[in-house]
Amino acid sequence: MATQKLDTSDIDQYLGKPCDSSFLREPIATNDIRRWVHAMHYPNRLHYDPAYAAEGPWGQIVAPQSFSIATDDGHGAAPACVGCIPNSHLLFGGDEFWFYGPRIKSGDMIRNERIPVDYVVKETGFAGETCFQRGDNNYYNQNDEQIAKQRSTSIRYFAETGEQNTNMEDAEDPVWGDDELEELEDRKIKWIQMIHDLGHGKRYWDDIDVGDDLPERVFGLHTIASFTTEWRAYIVNTWGTMDLRKQDLEGMGFTREMAGYENDPDMQLINPELTDGAYIGPSRGHLFPRWARRIGMPRGYGYGASMGSWVTDYLAGFAGEHGMVVHAKSNYRGPAFTGDITIQTAEVVEKSIDDEGRNLIHVRHLMKNQKGVTMANGTAEIWLPKK
Repeated sequence: MATQKLDTSDIDQYLGKPCDSSFLREPIATNDIRRWVHAMHYPNRLHYDPAYAAEGPWGQIVAPQSFSIATDDGHGAAPACVGCIPNSHLLFGGDEFWFYGPRIKSGDMIRNERIPVDYVVKETGFAGETCFQRGDNNYYNQNDEQIAKQRSTSIRYFAETGEQNTNMEDAEDPVWGDDELEELEDRKIKWIQMIHDLGHGKRYWDDIDVGDDLPERVFGLHTIASFTTEWRAYIVNTWGTMDLRKQDLEGMGFTREMAGYENDPDMQLINPELTDGAYIGPSRGHLFPRWARRIGMPRGYGYGASMGSWVTDYLAGFAGEHGMVVHAKSNYRGPAFTGDITIQTAEVVEKSIDDEGRNLIHVRHLMKNQKGVTMANGTAEIWLPKK
């Protein structure tokens, strides 16, 4: 366990003040939306099949509620990673989303207004002294309609301590037999079939009871290939898609070997491969076990921002096209590793009518892997139509 103390003093000057953003150069395209649901394992035809979507309430393909984060250059973590903490690494610690109603569609221009919120330092078994830092992302369209607010939590800790605490007993991917993989496909199709069965229909608030369980969602196996597909679905990770803000990653405290030129606008004009965090920079631990172990992970691991999107998609898929996730809070307890599957469940714990007259169900949601290890948990409220 580290004996030195994290120096978080530089963070204070940024709290409560808007910080720089990067901006999209072109409007959202239909293929941006298709690429996103493909990467997020979300086979809802509303988001990729034009003939099907034309018969729905929007008359066209619209983005899933989870899509706003794909329009940001930092996966939502940027306002939760301001200030210098020397010799540190970062992981995603959680997200809280509020959704306001407008849906993103082809032709929209989305912008993000960011404000750092606060931080607290705690002792953790994973990395000793750890800074939990929060920041808000406010997503708007070209009509100044707010689409969503995301309050992201980052976990910042000493690089050396994280590397020393890597659990190498989990360095190898689990081995799945043919029968197990066949059974896995049977489990996966049940949740997908639920979406197809509901179609353009309504799931009514009146038909839901406290104590009901939402259908189980299963997907995976996660692989380096699937994580790469996720990375590419974030718009910023295609060269030239954004007017990028200038960052000094070493100046923020990232170690030299993990900093590099990720999303550097000047280097992107010279050698853009150096700016792609999938290869070089603080994000490369996801795809390269060697670098994963530098930050305390035993093998390739998934993106925290994607986990938050999985939560939103899971709940929105249940709500259907006439319902909406209005709020979701998720605490990330551990990542998806290569060779693992993700299992999502939720229980209805309350029903209510809010001040706006919306009929809500309140759920506790849970995300685990095949070993029963908790990846994420939290709460959410879903607006459903009433008969």
